[in-house]
Amino acid sequence: MAQVFTPIHNMYAKLSLIGLIAGVVGFFSVMDLIHRSSYVRYTKIPRSQPVPFSHRHHASMGIDCRYCHTTVENGSFANVPPTKTCMNCHKQIWAEAPMLEPVRASWKNKESIEWVRVHDLPDFVYFNHAIHVNKGVGCSTCHGQVDDMPLMHREHPLFMAWCLECHRDPAENVRPKDKIFDMAYKVKSLSREEREALVEDYAIDHADNRLTNCSICHR
Repeated sequence: MAQVFTPIHNMYAKLSLIGLIAGVVGFFSVMDLIHRSSYVRYTKIPRSQPVPFSHRHHASMGIDCRYCHTTVENGSFANVPPTKTCMNCHKQIWAEAPMLEPVRASWKNKESIEWVRVHDLPDFVYFNHAIHVNKGVGCSTCHGQVDDMPLMHREHPLFMAWCLECHRDPAENVRPKDKIFDMAYKVKSLSREEREALVEDYAIDHADNRLTNCSICHR
């Protein structure tokens, strides 16, 4: 009986296996890139809001973060300000501006504005805003330089690995408490030794990777 397969078919079989493996690896690599892309994670992409609120504009007038986000230092989450906070100023300033009609309507009808959350963690993630602020983590570390954002966007993808980097080595991100709300502050303006001293002063216990225990963030 004549031989059905010639030696060259061995090469075809090997190339097919290599191509299959490369295809599978390439597929998952592309999927991972898409998953991490700004298109999926919304990083650097301003979110559409009912009112085009500019943090840059309000910060340029010297309004402190805590005037609107009143719970950042003592609450588990940073609150979205109620319409009353907006109207404290806009009863007098730009009181008839068309773009602020949703704000006036909310105030008149006593119905909250449905803002789109920019930093929205999954329900299975527990994040306490106050403890980070009180342990020396500045606003810009997670949110970026908000005072330079005409429209709010997500600066970081908020992957678990990104959080764990800080939990493993808090000295990379801590700053003096009087600089927490300073958006222009550069963490590396202090030496590594000075930042490690702050970790000690703030009683951040990260020995034996305690801060990377699953129960810290998943409860």
